[in-house]
Amino acid sequence: MEQDRRTFLSTALAAAPMFVPRRAWGANDRIAYGLVGAGGRGRYLNKNFQKLGAECVAIAEVYEPNLQKALEDSPNAKSYVDYHELLAQNGVDAIINATPDHQHCPILLAALAAKKDVYQEKPMSHSLEESQKMVQATRRTGQIVQIGMQRRSANSIIKGKALMESGMLGKITLVKPMWNWNVSHELDNSPLPGKLDWKRFLGPAKDRELQPMRFRAWRNFWDYSGGNMTDQGTHLMDVVQWYMNAGTPRSAISYGQVAKMTGAEAPDVFCAVFEYTEFMATWTLNYCNSYDNDWSIQFQGDQGTMILTNAGFRVWKEPWPKNQEPVQTLDAPVPIESHIQNFLDCVRSRKEPNATVEIGAAAVAGPHLANLAFHRGKQVHLSSDGTKVT
Repeated sequence: MEQDRRTFLSTALAAAPMFVPRRAWGANDRIAYGLVGAGGRGRYLNKNFQKLGAECVAIAEVYEPNLQKALEDSPNAKSYVDYHELLAQNGVDAIINATPDHQHCPILLAALAAKKDVYQEKPMSHSLEESQKMVQATRRTGQIVQIGMQRRSANSIIKGKALMESGMLGKITLVKPMWNWNVSHELDNSPLPGKLDWKRFLGPAKDRELQPMRFRAWRNFWDYSGGNMTDQGTHLMDVVQWYMNAGTPRSAISYGQVAKMTGAEAPDVFCAVFEYTEFMATWTLNYCNSYDNDWSIQFQGDQGTMILTNAGFRVWKEPWPKNQEPVQTLDAPVPIESHIQNFLDCVRSRKEPNATVEIGAAAVAGPHLANLAFHRGKQVHLSSDGTKVT
């Protein structure tokens, strides 16, 4: 599959040595972390980090109601509006970066400069160029950075990959990642209750007057997000490339529309087609329908088909009309805890986590490419190292 030709980074960069631990960890020492971004996802991660024994000692959040909700779970944490002040606090070993996409790069770079380890929510970056900066900065500092793609630590996904590598599906020609949720609705632009530091929310994004829906539904606006293409696509395209032992795609085309998410910029219904060396992948999302609700990835080979879902996997033999009962099954959900535990273990051991920055950058490269194809209205090609459009 010309894997070497399409390796995301040079061997020298990927093999950069990790620095030695800042301190020796005792068996009962608790990892102290700061939460940057206390929206719904940030608070969810915060609860799960604490369940696994880590201690939240600081929270940075630009919206006061979100900050107060997070403090209910971490009443002893110091609170900030500016994340730079959190990074300057003594005794912080690591941070959770659960901010909107456009803040991922600047916050990661600042955290690395402050010698903090980082649990970085996906998608890793807001652009291909940012991905390069983030990978290079991580390897210069030697900090531990885990990208929040929890399927990398999920038992069912790991076992499914082993089954894939056994060859029982034969030659795979088409992979079909998909996401269906019936959640689209008109965006709420009514006044926000509580205090918001709008300028800090904007950060590096274009300066503009406050529109509450841009804060409430930031994933639907290009200034702050790659839309649903990168939000969910990062998860699924990572599994596609991991299972297929493939690098980044050679090209992408994309079409989408805003069907019911009135007020949004990013489409809530779309399809992208990715060209790889030995197979192709179609990535479709429909937030206006719940048939086959949630995510799935279908691997179609000439000897069999595997379907991954949040509940596990199923495998059918070819020809399907004569083999409608699955020959392999595994029921096992995709938990967040194992991925967080992997990060905490790596903070202590200084070993590489399951979802490195190289993996995170490669996972979002295809969705970034598809967004460029969507905006340009034509097929777009990616360089052989996966770093820029050609």
